[in-house]
Amino acid sequence: MVRTGFAFALIFVSTCGSLHAADVKSGVSPDEAIRLLSAGNERFAAGKPQHPNSELDRVRATAKDGQAPFATVLSCADSRVPVETVFDRGVGDLFVVRVAGNVADPGTLGSIEYAAEHLGTQLIVVMGHTQCGAVKAAMDGTELYGNLPTLIDAIRPAVRKARSENPAATAESLLEASVAQNVRHQIDAAVIKSPGLRHMVLHGKIKIVGAVYSIETGRVEWLDDAVPAAEKK
Repeated sequence: MVRTGFAFALIFVSTCGSLHAADVKSGVSPDEAIRLLSAGNERFAAGKPQHPNSELDRVRATAKDGQAPFATVLSCADSRVPVETVFDRGVGDLFVVRVAGNVADPGTLGSIEYAAEHLGTQLIVVMGHTQCGAVKAAMDGTELYGNLPTLIDAIRPAVRKARSENPAATAESLLEASVAQNVRHQIDAAVIKSPGLRHMVLHGKIKIVGAVYSIETGRVEWLDDAVPAAEKK
């Protein structure tokens, strides 16, 4: 099962000319990565960002020596959620994958597998955000066209569970609960759909955690209960 993911990484590297053959692994542990992210978000939310690794020298160094991001973040594509900015990180620090509703679909999972297996990022963060339009569309049952129904269908199970657990919730509180539940749902979907990620989780090679970013305050809330089902066994 792992060889399948590894083969993907090899194909990815051989076909993507922008990747550098000398990419090295950061060696940053999951707990240390969370500490770095939390400290960066605290600086950002307090209005005191340091903008580390943002200089032209850093750009040149990563072009020459390769990238070694210390964390992977799967987040929503919402323009109000600029991941490197809210964590006060710079060039080459984070491997960011963005899609509406932070959905763990084949494309996003392939990117995450690449980061975990080839770049060696040991922490994967699935991050939702307040007032998420994709989650709200899943709640409201809005009629959609094109490729949007497939995307929103991946969020509906989370909304159903949030609604069943909060039968008296207002629309606002249900959206909040659904956003958090969608983070949990996408984490479970990741390990179900990706044998490679599941293997690495079960063998302690990576850690997957959940978070919700507030577009009102700029703060990230870590969801302590948002871990893969496979990790709970």
